[in-house]
Amino acid sequence: MEDKNGLKESLIYSWNDVNYLGEDTRNLFNRRIVNVETDDETLRDGLQSPSVKMPTIEQKLKILHYINELGINCADIGLPAAGEMVQQDVLRLAQEIVNCKMDVKPACAARTVVGDIEPIVEISQRAGIPIEAQIFIGSSAIRRYAEEWSLSRMLKNTEESVKFCVSNQIPVMYVTEDTTRADPRILKHLYSVAIQNGAQRICVCDTVGYATPDGVINLLDYIKKVVWDAGEDVKIDWHGHNDKGLGLCNTLVAAIDAGVDRIHGTCLGIGERCGNAALDQILINLYLMGYYKRDLHALNDYCHFVANACQVPIPYNYPAIGNDAFRTATGVHAAAIIKAIKKSDDSWLADFVYSGVPAHAIGSEQLIEIGPVSGKSNVVYWLQTMGIKPSEQLVDAIFEHAKFSDHILSTEEVFEIIKNLE
Repeated sequence: MEDKNGLKESLIYSWNDVNYLGEDTRNLFNRRIVNVETDDETLRDGLQSPSVKMPTIEQKLKILHYINELGINCADIGLPAAGEMVQQDVLRLAQEIVNCKMDVKPACAARTVVGDIEPIVEISQRAGIPIEAQIFIGSSAIRRYAEEWSLSRMLKNTEESVKFCVSNQIPVMYVTEDTTRADPRILKHLYSVAIQNGAQRICVCDTVGYATPDGVINLLDYIKKVVWDAGEDVKIDWHGHNDKGLGLCNTLVAAIDAGVDRIHGTCLGIGERCGNAALDQILINLYLMGYYKRDLHALNDYCHFVANACQVPIPYNYPAIGNDAFRTATGVHAAAIIKAIKKSDDSWLADFVYSGVPAHAIGSEQLIEIGPVSGKSNVVYWLQTMGIKPSEQLVDAIFEHAKFSDHILSTEEVFEIIKNLE
């Protein structure tokens, strides 16, 4: 019987600590960050969070429309093997894509079990649209040890599942769960069999958020060589989770820079345990870097709609979407924003003078409030936006009230001050 440390070392392969190919081959394959595709997992992986409320079909349809409007390439619309209700929703979502002539491509998740894939085939035929089967199997030694899986059984399931998809004209992405803790020899066996039998995509998964950016690059360098050796035109996806807070970094800095073809994420990063990589943050960063050319004006509405539908509170300081993202009551900051607004009719100056993200680009705007650290310029600007003439007496009264307050003044409080002066 192995001791606990020995067992751990034998069951978890750490891509974080080794460059499998060696430094001389680090740049063997051209890396790129342009034309990366996106896969929105909100309607499937995102809903696996035990804390979210399941959206109604009407809400799911609205979410799907937002995904399409934002120019996201693919949407995972469910795991039909989960039951009849999910199957009905998936069919309705697939039909909506067809009826509304959407650009977004549908996908569904399934285990590498023919019985899981059969409902995808049926739904695809009924809706009249190809649905990508994203078939998954655990690949790490720790998962195989817990499940008591043999490699021969895994390879057999892989071959049967991929062949079944291909024979039914279903595009297939082969997914290895827990890839970032899997032995390279096992990964090569699994991916090679999937590719040989017709998988058009393979997906590398950081299922438990284990990887560091170095680990992602090491792993993807190896996976690209596996694909290269297979001699087929197979695309590579990256699916990251956020258990160590590295979901965004691993996706944006490591996976995309390493040259994956498609990245996965969920709105607001919702998902099991600590969630997935936040797709909204990925899109914003790609947009600011000049690599995402689509209009993001619907992004703010999309995130708030998902938050309401799934009953997920958005932290006040959540990047770009949180309540305080473009809101200030600090005198110095507000004064700079006000000057920028007066100086240029174009929103970019006001958006960037005290912000790293352009509010207007994602359907938001700069907000100036009145509080204990405000200056009089805050008060003047606030009154002007409300269509109220900022007399000296009124400005002084509001300013003095704010200075002795312990919070940002609400609209009701300010109007009460105005009323008392009348």
